Amino acid sequence: MSPRPAAIAPVTVGSVTVEPGRLSLIAGPCVLEDEGMALEIAREAKRIAALHGMPFIFKASYLKANRTAADSYRGPGPSEGLRSLARIREVAGVPVTSDIHESTEVAEAAAVLDLLQIPAFLCRQTPLIEEAARSGKPLHVKKGQFLAPEGMRHVVEKARAAGATGLILTERGTTFGHGDLVVDLRGIPAMRALGCPVFYDATHSVQRPSGPETGGDRAMIPTLARAAVAAGADGIFIETHPDPDRARSDRATQWPLGELEELLRSLMKIRQAVADTLVLEGQKA
Repeated sequence: MSPRPAAIAPVTVGSVTVEPGRLSLIAGPCVLEDEGMALEIAREAKRIAALHGMPFIFKASYLKANRTAADSYRGPGPSEGLRSLARIREVAGVPVTSDIHESTEVAEAAAVLDLLQIPAFLCRQTPLIEEAARSGKPLHVKKGQFLAPEGMRHVVEKARAAGATGLILTERGTTFGHGDLVVDLRGIPAMRALGCPVFYDATHSVQRPSGPETGGDRAMIPTLARAAVAAGADGIFIETHPDPDRARSDRATQWPLGELEELLRSLMKIRQAVADTLVLEGQKA
């Protein structure tokens, strides 16, 4: 049985509003490598999003906790990283987000970030969810690779009970076997039925995270992103980099910044086709 339609609550993130019926974008590099490059990405992604009327939020991790190898680059850390994100927010004029991993990070992060991101592996960490919800900033929670979409109901309930001012959920694939993820797009309407905008993580979903080396299939990003928009996603999450093959993190799955505009153009065409179809169906009803 299909999930029953629910009223999707808009989410205010800094100067933008994420709402149903209008495709939004969260994009940026996987991790802060240097402030100048991050600012370049923020400005270019903002420009491209504006061309298509997409609300845009800049994302970059100041600290990565989930790394395959002990010597993997993890980012500049909270103090330096949040200072950089604050400057990007001011100079580029964009809302900013980053992932948090422990309850003790929340206060410092919430003083800078417009949106607090909870990583997929931590989506069931009740103290983290509750502390983030109490911060006064909206939350973006990625569905755990180990969860069915309907299992996110408990995340939504505990966040709302703790006073979350807004809540975005994201589909990012489900563990399949020992070395791959599978994307089941039924998860998008299933999580929208919880009353939250739902994004699709187009880059992490093509990872192969469980083998000896983390890899992925960048070529599949457009196919899955288009399918997600057709399935009703309210937004797209994309990690993007000027030169992904030289990125210090997630080289195999970051999308080239120079190809972002073309990808978003195709997504907006599909979003419009979906909207037109819904209008026609409404007229026939």
